[in-house]
Amino acid sequence: MKLTVSISDSVMSELKQEAARQGCTISELVERALRTLLQERPSARELPPLPEYDTGGAKVDVADRDALYGVMDE
Repeated sequence: MKLTVSISDSVMSELKQEAARQGCTISELVERALRTLLQERPSARELPPLPEYDTGGAKVDVADRDALYGVMDE
């Protein structure tokens, strides 16, 4: 399958130099880079537990709008 991709002149210049340095075509270099990008997905990692704080309990039931506004106005 053929695909047309727009690449800036400065990046294309670097691609040409790198392809020449590696002795491969630009297409080979781009395909290799894309394969590397697509394969390097970060693995899922376990996150540390969230900190817990002893706040002395709830001061107001947040589901009670009037009580919540009363505490916010204090």
